[in-house]
Amino acid sequence: MNLLDFYRQYPDESSCEEALRRFRERHDLFCSRCGGLRLSWNPSHRSWTCMDCKHEMTLRSGTVMQGSNLPIRDWFAAMYLLTATRRAISSKEIQRQLGRKRYQPVWEMVHKLRDVMGKRDARYNLHGDVEIDEGFFSTETPEAQKNCPLKRGRGSQRKTSVLVMAESSFPDTPSDKKRSTPKIVGHIKMEVIDDLKASTETPRIKQATDGKANATTDGSSTYASLEKDGAVASHKAVVMDDKKKVGKVLPWVHIAISNAKRSILDTYHDIKAEFLQLYLNEFCYKFNRRYFGFRLFERLELCACTYRAEFKHRIY
Repeated sequence: MNLLDFYRQYPDESSCEEALRRFRERHDLFCSRCGGLRLSWNPSHRSWTCMDCKHEMTLRSGTVMQGSNLPIRDWFAAMYLLTATRRAISSKEIQRQLGRKRYQPVWEMVHKLRDVMGKRDARYNLHGDVEIDEGFFSTETPEAQKNCPLKRGRGSQRKTSVLVMAESSFPDTPSDKKRSTPKIVGHIKMEVIDDLKASTETPRIKQATDGKANATTDGSSTYASLEKDGAVASHKAVVMDDKKKVGKVLPWVHIAISNAKRSILDTYHDIKAEFLQLYLNEFCYKFNRRYFGFRLFERLELCACTYRAEFKHRIY
């Protein structure tokens, strides 16, 4: 389905409202007040009424669209544009496609969708063999440090630390295709972190895995207590004096970091550190569903109907 097909399928707001109603009713709609499943659709009010507690729910209640004044058709189109390509897509590009004059509402809408992408991915734990390392992404210099001398390396004001984890294992049947690594990748996770201390990373690794994972890391002391603290079932630390060895021991972590940097920084001239996690949410969400094809739009629609965003209105 291309963009023209999308607009043929959803020609106006009423078609989008009807599609949203049918979609929510197919996916276990329940009363937000009492949890009841007996809901009756009221066409004149465009809402459901709970037959048990008489609570009324609108089409947008309990979704990422709740409280938004933008048409549902704009939300659908933004979801389609976000999932139609693997590359990152900017809010300005979506604004142009929607024909919107104001940038701010579109920017907030897209960030809310990225927020719920992260919430959906947080439900899944990594398992099996897991690679773990950190990446350092270029971001804007914080306002308070703009007059300070610019540091170099990972401690630079323009670098934000990200904990990166990837399911990585050897296939049962080796592939004949020429690949950069013989390993295959499953799901990945990326989380912005304040520092590289064990007290910061270990709880996040423990939350991201199923507790039975077999972790492979570099020789950093940050990971020394992963197995002892119960974050993983086993831990293999590989001391790497040669940087070329990193790509062989932790291939998919570094492929993911490289692809995320290229995707994000090729699309945006500069991003604030406070928004980096949202862009990483989008990258990981699409990477983890890279084989979904056009079904990815429907999966994001389910995600948008299931979660409310924590991202709040901001004015710049």
